Parts: sequence; C-alpha cells; structure tokens
Amino acid sequence: MISTPGQPSTKMQIASMLRVNMAGEYGATRIYEGQLAILKGTPSELLIEHMKEQELSHLKSFEQWVVENRVRPTLLQPLWHIAGYALGLGTALLGEKAAMACTAAVEEVIDQHYEHQLTHLGSENPALSHLIQTCQEEEREHRDLALEKGAAEAIAYPLLSYTIKTASRLAIWLSERI
Repeated sequence: MISTPGQPSTKMQIASMLRVNMAGEYGATRIYEGQLAILKGTPSELLIEHMKEQELSHLKSFEQWVVENRVRPTLLQPLWHIAGYALGLGTALLGEKAAMACTAAVEEVIDQHYEHQLTHLGSENPALSHLIQTCQEEEREHRDLALEKGAAEAIAYPLLSYTIKTASRLAIWLSERI
C-alpha cells in the first residue's frame, strides 16, 4: 500500500480501515440484537445468535487493533447503535425472511468492502489482512445462510435489498471519514 501525493498516508489509510471495520462489526451486532428482540423463540433464533456471536468476535478483534494502533473510533458510533438496532428490529417485524434479506444485503456489501480492503492492503500488513480475510469468510457464510433461509423470498425483496445495500454503503463511507 503506497501513498502517492494527495493521498492519505499509509497510517491514515490503516486507521480508516480499522475505524470503519470496528463500526461495521458493531452495527452488525446491533442488527442481530434488534432481530432477536422480535424473533426469539422462532426457528431463526439459533442462526441469528450464531451470526451475532461471530460478529462479536470480529468486533473484539477490531477493538483490539484500534487500541493498539491508537485509532479514534468513528464519532458516529451512537448513530450506529440506534440505526443498527432499528434496522434489525424493523426487518424482523416484516418476518423471518425479511430479517434474512437484511443479513444477505448487509453481508454482500461487507464482502465487497473487505475484498476492496484486501486488494488495497496487498502484502503490506499480513496480520491485518489475515483478520480481514477471516471476517470476510464468516460474512460470506452469513450471506449464504440467509439466502438458504429464504432471504430472496421476502416481501419486496429487490427494494428491501437495494435500500439496505445503499444504506450500508453510506454507513461505510461515513465511518471511514468521521
């Protein structure tokens, strides 16, 4: 990862990656908490709990990296606290398939986001690349499981998916910068 004139330094680029990844993993845990508030006791509960536990593990790893690298977390964390929960709650209120559609949409965006980071990192930071790759594999698993559980059968799936993907991309863009 080489900085050219007009680009942020490598240290600043790494800080941005850590900031946005920590925010994203935090947001994901809040989405699952919102879904569980509605879907506790349903067939989806165990799957959502499993995905939430993996997101919590990712979050702890990125929190450690943020502390070790003295990176300022996003100032938008309070917003992601509310927005993540609201997204999970709202989609769960539409039913289990809508909750799975939310997971599939978010995880597709995160997969692309992590792939971009891995390409950008190259071989410069193998430890961070390994963490991102591990998280990416689990995010892909979440997406695939959600699709297997009927995400694409949710009411207004194309609109729901498009809206969630757009909001996820905006959250990434904002968290990288603020």
